[in-house]
Amino acid sequence: MEIPAGIWCMSSEEKNMEQQAGVAPAQRVRNDWRSLVEKVSYKAIVNNIPFLAFVVLLCVLYISNSQRAIDMQRDLNKKNRELKELRWKYIDTKSQLMDVKTERQVMMASEKIGLKPSVLPAYKIKSK
Repeated sequence: MEIPAGIWCMSSEEKNMEQQAGVAPAQRVRNDWRSLVEKVSYKAIVNNIPFLAFVVLLCVLYISNSQRAIDMQRDLNKKNRELKELRWKYIDTKSQLMDVKTERQVMMASEKIGLKPSVLPAYKIKSK
C-alpha cells in the first residue's frame, strides 16, 4: 500500500479538519478545545521562549520609560514653580530698588548721615 505524499506534510489542524468532517457538532467543539489546549501546552510555551522573553523585555522597557517620563514631568513642574517664585522675587526687588533710587529717597538717606543737597547748580570746570 502506498501512502500519499500529502499526508506526511499535514499539520495537526488539517488532520483535525479531516477527522471533524464526519463528527457531531458537540464532538467538534471538544476537539476545538483540545487543539486550543495543545497550542497553549508546555511544548508550545517552550518553543516560544525567545518570543516571550522579547515581549517581557519590551514590557519592562515600556514600564521603565513611563516611570522616567513621570519623574521628569514632576521635576519639570517643580522647576517651573521655583522659576515663578524667583521671577516674583526679582520683580519685587526691582520695584524696591527703583523706589530707593529716587531723588527724594536719596536726599532723605543722605540727611541721616549729615549730607545736604547743593544749593548751586552743577557746573563744568574748564581748563586753560
